[in-house]
Amino acid sequence: MESNESIGNNNFFDGTFLSHFERQQPSPPSVIVIGGGISGIAAARALRNASFKVVLLESRDRLGGRIHTDYTFGCPVDMGASWLHGVCNENSLAPLIRCLGLPLYRTSGDNSVLYDHDLESYVLFDMAGYQVPQTLVIEVGEIFKRILQETEKVRDENSRDMSVLDAITIVLGRNPDLRQQGLAHEVLQWYICRMEAWFAVDADMISLKNWDQEQVLSGGHGLMVQGYHPVIQALAKDIDIRLNHRVTKISDWVNGVMLTVEDGRSFVADAVIVTVPHGVLKANLIEFKPKLPGWKVDAISDLGVGNENKIALRFDTVFWPNVEFLGIVAPTSYACGYFLNLHKATGQPVLVYMAAGRFAYDIEKLSDKEAANFVMLQLKKMFPDATEPIKYLVSRWGTDRDSLGSYSFDLVGKPADLYEKLQAPVGNIFFGGEAVSMDHSGSVHGAYTAGLQAAEDCQRHLLEGLGNMELLKLVSLRDETVETMVPLQISRI
Repeated sequence: MESNESIGNNNFFDGTFLSHFERQQPSPPSVIVIGGGISGIAAARALRNASFKVVLLESRDRLGGRIHTDYTFGCPVDMGASWLHGVCNENSLAPLIRCLGLPLYRTSGDNSVLYDHDLESYVLFDMAGYQVPQTLVIEVGEIFKRILQETEKVRDENSRDMSVLDAITIVLGRNPDLRQQGLAHEVLQWYICRMEAWFAVDADMISLKNWDQEQVLSGGHGLMVQGYHPVIQALAKDIDIRLNHRVTKISDWVNGVMLTVEDGRSFVADAVIVTVPHGVLKANLIEFKPKLPGWKVDAISDLGVGNENKIALRFDTVFWPNVEFLGIVAPTSYACGYFLNLHKATGQPVLVYMAAGRFAYDIEKLSDKEAANFVMLQLKKMFPDATEPIKYLVSRWGTDRDSLGSYSFDLVGKPADLYEKLQAPVGNIFFGGEAVSMDHSGSVHGAYTAGLQAAEDCQRHLLEGLGNMELLKLVSLRDETVETMVPLQISRI
């Protein structure tokens, strides 16, 4: 086995050369964290604060994972996660955001599992470029709520799960008064499109049983005005991080684990915390030796991964109205569109087009220029005098080998104990990431909390194994140094 690097003067080693004498020396336990997203960084931060020996291996050439704040526009633009879902003290990220003085722009005061915007500041257009009357949008919105309420009856009548789209079809079949025609039908499709954007998957794949069971924190939804990068940067301070280290194999080794990276090097530690995106696990891009038990493999398979992409456009001047978002209604939810107006929140002449589900994958089949041109066609229907963007950015989370999707969602018919199995360790292998969050999967704070929980479970396991529970009592993995009395900086322009 090739061995050409060692990690510091501790018990992380390349190769297998570690003597019995060295293993017997009193030393804090060692942990390798795989994945430099917020979950992995949170886990590494917590263990380092607890005086464990920690190294973080990240496959990309940057930190953040599916958090990616781009600065090439001359201002921060989040091409991945961008909202804090739950602008309240109960949010696990709130203390850190307060401490860093990061402002939030609240786009919704509604603790909804459907929208991250209130219908207060918007303009919708049809495919011909005509503005949709706001009275019609509000009216259809109320009808959509009634449709969803009726799907609860469908859920109660059926012991087996089905998709939300199937349930809506049943409801409309039973209730002719709820069916919409013409422009009203197109507005209804836009509402379904927004629902699909929340779950990052088409309505025919959203679980009727689980779609409204998510525990959304209070306080509404807040856009990170300066992006999420400052949070990543603060958490990563002084952690031993190795970029461009793609882990391909995790093996049992003596009483610990051995990790093999793409170039053949190996690293050894007492335990490992796996926080790679769920899409990477589903694609079996990491080999486990011995193989993961069947219950774990099934749990990984039973959770879905959705896809949402962004096309960000920077302009010289603002030619659109001063509203939070612009929308396009259409005969199908697939053809509907949605622009976030960053100028409203940040003062920068930037629009961000969002695409979810199958449409997000279809966007990835285009070149960046083709994707930007497609978005501009939509924009020019609304604003014929729209100027060309001076720069554009396109995300590709679905085909990015380091993510293979944006965030997890509940497949139709998933087992009731799925998240317990996803979170459960296998020997010295622990699991973090947004996908294992029992209450807040798909969110940044859910990923953060899952990382802390994995670190806590790992710490307890290792110290129990060493018979050193007294040390456990003295060490807290939760960062109590963050000032909690500083208020969150929230605006609504």
